[in-house]
Amino acid sequence: MAFLQKLASFTSLHSPFNNNNNHSLNPRNPISSLNCNNNNNNTTSSSPFTEKHSIDRYQRDQWVYHDNMFNNQTMSCPFSSDSSAIREDDIALQLPELKKLLQVLKEKRESEGKCSGGKCPPGNVYLVGTGPGDPELLTLKAVRVMKSADLLLYDRLVSNDVLDLVGSDAKLLYVGKTAGYHSRTQEEIHELLLSFAEAGATVVRLKGGDPLVFGRGGEEMDFLQQQSIQVKVIPGITAASGIAAELGIPLTHRGIAISVRFLTGHSRKGGTDPLFVAENAADPDSTLVVYMGLSTLPSLAQKLMHHGLSPQTPAAAIERGTTPQQRMVFAELKDLAENITAAGLVSPTLIIIGKVVELSPLWPISTKENSCLMQAS
Repeated sequence: MAFLQKLASFTSLHSPFNNNNNHSLNPRNPISSLNCNNNNNNTTSSSPFTEKHSIDRYQRDQWVYHDNMFNNQTMSCPFSSDSSAIREDDIALQLPELKKLLQVLKEKRESEGKCSGGKCPPGNVYLVGTGPGDPELLTLKAVRVMKSADLLLYDRLVSNDVLDLVGSDAKLLYVGKTAGYHSRTQEEIHELLLSFAEAGATVVRLKGGDPLVFGRGGEEMDFLQQQSIQVKVIPGITAASGIAAELGIPLTHRGIAISVRFLTGHSRKGGTDPLFVAENAADPDSTLVVYMGLSTLPSLAQKLMHHGLSPQTPAAAIERGTTPQQRMVFAELKDLAENITAAGLVSPTLIIIGKVVELSPLWPISTKENSCLMQAS
């Protein structure tokens, strides 16, 4: 209940029925603020992921809005891009239904005889990795937990095909983040998990890839354990291994790459220098995998080459890996950023840098005579 109590004043201030609310979003028609074009640049099919402001996302989560909000809607473009107003109205609309769900869950636990003296034992929280996008890469354990959950909080990079596997009685709540738009702050996500766990619910936190690899799962686990909430982690195939396997790129290979390094392209404080690690990462005998690195790649590539990594090092960038919408760019390191821009790749895109990229059957550059792989063998 901590989260709902904490935001009670927020609800009254930003109520969708408050006449003083001058946000550009029409609160009785939240979809009016959505980006109705889910196609990305040169792609012809819609994104498999729950992109920010997507119509599909609202339709999945419509239990947290009033029933009439999806009736008689007029869909028009372009929509408002005021992300601050969108987020505030989202939360104001959702809170009444979240409170109602909490009460329903408590009453259910009491009717099952699982409460004593008006107090219910806390439920379990599962941090579940859903892999890079292909639903067939889910573990059996992940699917079992998803089907038994009361509430699922899911991220932007959880594919729609994965959400289709969720149990019919479970409630879905979008808590995704993307550049310029956080539907929930990390602190709010913590409080949501805590509130529903304290009500005795089985709560599943769905994350793309693996929850403990650049998924902030460690932060959520630490917060909940400090509140005496039991947390179980169900690993997922992280994007690095899942996408590399899809492309036939071994992250390590005898005589070519003796180690692999995962790197976030975002420093904690932002900026264009991803964690200042280029000097140590410029290792020709290692594979470097960069998550969330589109914006910082030009800087990173220059620093890697400055610190000794060959400009001819094979590299690849993969958008929406393992999904039918997958797009790829293969190039030498010196040309990778320029080729990504020309191809118009967008997030989520994974970047793989290292001699192992040349092992992929998709590697387009024929250098058999002088291949680094031939030299290593």
